[in-house]
Parts: sequence; C-alpha cells; structure tokens
Amino acid sequence: MIDKSKVNSFDVIVIGAGASGMMAAASAARLGAGTLLIEKNDALGKKLLLTGGGRCNLTSADNRDELLAQIPVNGKFLYSSMASFDNKDIMDFFSSGGLKLKIEDKGRVFPITDSSKSIVELFEAKLKKHGVKIKTGSAVTEILQREGKTYGVRTKQGEEFYAKCVIVACGGKSFPSTGSNGDGYVLMKALGHSISPLYAAEVPIVCRNCGSFLAELSGISLQDVKLSVYNKKNKVVASHEGDLIFTHFGISGPIALRCSGFVNSIMRKEKMETIRLSLDLIPQKSKGEILDELKSMTRNSGEKELKSYLKADIPKRLIAYILKLAGISDGQKLKQLPEKKLEEFVVLLKGIELKSEGTLSLDKAFVTAGGVSIKEINPKTMESKLVPGVYACGEVLDVSGYTGGYNLTIAFSTGYTAGTFAVTKAMGNE
Repeated sequence: MIDKSKVNSFDVIVIGAGASGMMAAASAARLGAGTLLIEKNDALGKKLLLTGGGRCNLTSADNRDELLAQIPVNGKFLYSSMASFDNKDIMDFFSSGGLKLKIEDKGRVFPITDSSKSIVELFEAKLKKHGVKIKTGSAVTEILQREGKTYGVRTKQGEEFYAKCVIVACGGKSFPSTGSNGDGYVLMKALGHSISPLYAAEVPIVCRNCGSFLAELSGISLQDVKLSVYNKKNKVVASHEGDLIFTHFGISGPIALRCSGFVNSIMRKEKMETIRLSLDLIPQKSKGEILDELKSMTRNSGEKELKSYLKADIPKRLIAYILKLAGISDGQKLKQLPEKKLEEFVVLLKGIELKSEGTLSLDKAFVTAGGVSIKEINPKTMESKLVPGVYACGEVLDVSGYTGGYNLTIAFSTGYTAGTFAVTKAMGNE
C-alpha cells in the first residue's frame, strides 16, 4: 500500500496523459490505488484532441476477430488484453460515463458530439472522481531502480516521485507538435529494452520519380480501386481496395495510408531504394471480363470511342493519360483497334505501375510503427519481462493498426490492462 507518511509517494505512477495513459490512470485509481499521472504538456490529451479530424474515432464496432485483423503489426499480442477489455468495453466505458456514441460507416465509433474534447473531458471527470493526482508541465527523464526493483521516477526539473509500479504511456513520434517525441522509447531503452526500428505508418506515399505522371494526375480522386505493394521478389505483400487521391508528391487517401506501413517496412527489411506499386482501376472485374466486354462493344458498337468504356468510372484526365500510355489517340474508335491494342489497354487498367521511394516522414504520419519489442512485455499484464514493476502501453509498443479507431482501441485496451495489473502488484495482491 501507499506510504501516506512519505512525500510524493503513490502506488502507481503513469507517464503520459494521452489515450493509453489516461485510461491506465483511471483504471488503477478506480481500484483504489494512489495514482499520479505525469504529463509534460500543460494539458491532458493534446494528441487525442486531434484524432479523427477532431471528432475522435475512438474504436470500431467490428467483432473482436474482425477488429484484430485490422491491426497488421503484432495484432495477436492483443488477444489477452482484448479478452479483458475490448472494443465493446471501450464503448461501455464512455457511454456509462454519460457520453452518447454513434456508429458510422465501416463500424467507426464517434462521440455523438463529434468532438474529441468530449472524450478528454470525460477522462478528466473520471480522473478527478477517482482521486488521481495530475502533474502537468513535467517531463520524466528516468525511471528509478534500486537492486532490481522499481521505486519511482525523476523529472527534468529534478523532482522525484515514488511508487512500486510505473506505467510508460508516452506515445510514439508522430505529431511531435503534441509532445510526442519518443520519450518512452528512451526510458524503456535505458532499462535494457529492445526498440524495434520506428517507421511511419498511415501516411501518404511518395512517388516523385514517376516523372510527368504526378503533374498530369495531381488532384484526381478515385473510388473503389485497388493498390498493391510488391517486395523484391515481385510478390504482393499488401493489397487494399477503396479510395485514393493523386497528390503533387505521390498518392494519399485511405488505401494509400493502409499500404504505407508495408512500403516502409519492406523497403527497410529488404534494403530497397524504391518499391513497386500497382494500381488496379477496376478490381471488381478480371482482365478477361474487361476484354470480353470490349470485344462485345467492338462488335455491337464499333463506332464508339474506346474511352466511352470508362467515362462513368474514371476521371477524364486519367482516361487521357491511360490512352497516351497505351499509344491510343484520344478519339480512336473501337473498330479501329486491333485486339493486341485492346489487350494492352486492359493490362494498364488492371495495373498502372508506380515506383515509390517511401513515404512522408514520421512526423507527418498518423501512426508510429515499431517500438518496444513485444517479446519483452507480458501480454496478459503489460508488465516488462526485464524490469519488474514497469509497464508499457499504447503507441510506445510495437503494435499498430490501420486508421478507423483501431489504434485508439490498442491504446485503451493496453492502458486498461496495464493500470489494472499494476494495482495488483503495487498493492500486494499479486
């Protein structure tokens, strides 16, 4: 138990007042632990306020297996924490606190207020209710150890705070303007933990070496297309269908963001300077089906221009670009084209080749991939396997998902687990 006679003493100290940190502190304090939440910013939840465009897509309404499938980097690590506190529990946590929620397309869950501020305010109310002491404007620089045991933290100002258990919830390195500068990795590395290389995920993809391609197509948006990423052996390592937009530097939009982490991880692992991408404009149909349709049009409506086949689905500028690549004039009629030209045209529709040199930098990313090696963290408790009494949760871990509420689900689930089990250890019930 907490030594009430000792100044600055607690049962549990949580470093970082983001999504995982506030959940960890609330969970620990709810069970009776004397809890200190330390945040280097002047206010809580600074990064959380930006999520979902300020609306806060706090989780997904998918069933648990569907949800875990949307967490491509070490999603299996979450089986235990999700068994204790999953997306349904997250929704109950907020709704029981008086915040009404709504489910939008693709199962995305938002507060009915459409404001991230509502989420932060609910956390502030719960932290106050459970008696959490909050210290803002303080950056932790060291986790204190003595004879292999954790006993507290030291801040940049030289202050010391004491506790049997310390939870590291400092976030990643994306959105550095919110204070996410990788402090947690430094703290965990100092304790002997391995840090998997960090890389940007859920970030636009750069294709600057595609020449005139970008200049001609910048600003064009597409719906229901498929983007694929290839490794050095020309094997597809990731493929996603949905919406995409061409930008002045490359591609963005939901499917580009989903593929971006694979672009960075494969390029790093296979030491590639550039990586091959392929864009399928009509993923709903096979090459054979499209070719058969074109042949049928040629027989029955040969006077029609080839581009008429695409008018309903594809923007004019992109049609013009594809025709140019295929060596077909803009007004060319179907009956004027040999079958070989039609086949070349179909190949382009099913696979416009792009060459990427990576993505925008980590500070522009929605998600930091990489982090504290999960091999060194107990998945049932979030406690370090190397340093008893130290726990890690949220983005500091090498676990990451796609956008759509999945990364906040990781934060809330691991934060709850860390807070709950830290109490058990700190209060002598282990």
